[in-house]
Amino acid sequence: MQDRFNASSGTDPIFRLVDGATCPTADISTLQNKLQAYSQLLSKGLIRIGLPIPANTEFQVSAVSDLYNCNTNPGTGLLSPTSGIVSIYRRPLPSTNLGFLSAIMWDGREPSLFSQSVDATLGHAQANASPSAAQQQQIVNFENGLFTAQRMDNAAKNLDADGATGGPVILQGQLASFFIGINDPLGQNPTGAQFTPNIFNLFQAWDSLSGTGGVNKDRTAVARGETIFNSAQINITGVAGLNDVLGAQSISGFCGTCHDTPNVGNHSVKAPLNIGIANAGPNSPPALDISGLPVFMLSCTSGPLTGQSFVVTDPGRALISGKCADIGKVKGPILRGLAARAPYFHNGSAATLLDVVEFYNRRFNLGFTEQQKSDLVAFLETL
Repeated sequence: MQDRFNASSGTDPIFRLVDGATCPTADISTLQNKLQAYSQLLSKGLIRIGLPIPANTEFQVSAVSDLYNCNTNPGTGLLSPTSGIVSIYRRPLPSTNLGFLSAIMWDGREPSLFSQSVDATLGHAQANASPSAAQQQQIVNFENGLFTAQRMDNAAKNLDADGATGGPVILQGQLASFFIGINDPLGQNPTGAQFTPNIFNLFQAWDSLSGTGGVNKDRTAVARGETIFNSAQINITGVAGLNDVLGAQSISGFCGTCHDTPNVGNHSVKAPLNIGIANAGPNSPPALDISGLPVFMLSCTSGPLTGQSFVVTDPGRALISGKCADIGKVKGPILRGLAARAPYFHNGSAATLLDVVEFYNRRFNLGFTEQQKSDLVAFLETL
């Protein structure tokens, strides 16, 4: 997008006030003003999402920091603590591997790909009319035929060599066996099967490669990273959507507790979680960059969390449900194709996969060694 901006002086179709700019009223009269207006798109690939505060919400909203004068301006933002538009900034999700989705959009607000196709056409694309039923079907059919996965790694080379099963072709074949709840740790598997933390088995064959030099060295690092992902124990605390739902202050878990879909890595049921990515103020997430994002205070005035306040850069699912319990909750994305999708998390706050690993390491006190971090990154880059 930086290349597109430079080549077009900011006139490429992606640079539009409706969602590419920090606010639809941003000044784009000069090239320098355009750089400011599209700063979040150019630095982190963030699109502005304007959502209304739900009726009969359990909380009141106030803007603590409004860098772009969008949320505090009554013409574009809040009309009162309980009405108006809240503008947040999020990474677009991939429009591939959609057959594995358990929730659509970061906050799960779309009930189906059909409704999403309509809302995206009328909103982001600013169409004058909804796509017809036939066009919606064509869009969904096209999306459902797209699969993305890393096929080649700069170090480990071909990801389906020596018995490994990486790449998009094998991933496509896995869709036939997927179903909602296939490996859900909350016990919602419709078959009654028990949860297993062994989520990925793509590179088991690389565990026993002979020799320690050349490509085999890099492939064994990937295999070690896969083992870490599957087996590292995590003391899960303070995660809304898990600890509160299960009534457990501490849960003995794994990476797969949240990323449970086999060989895909997203949650296999609709279960938005708050692991602290959206936090701001004294509880800002470790190892992440949340600069440039607005900051809101949500004060709970009704419901079970009455009297509590939350300081966040994104209210998350709460802007859809109106529930205080949903503040900061977003879904976990599909993990395939990660190497091409920096920066990471819904708000682009992790510049690299190492930053992602370091966040989890510090957030949950994992105590990873530098070697373990490197191996885990090597594995994530092959997905």
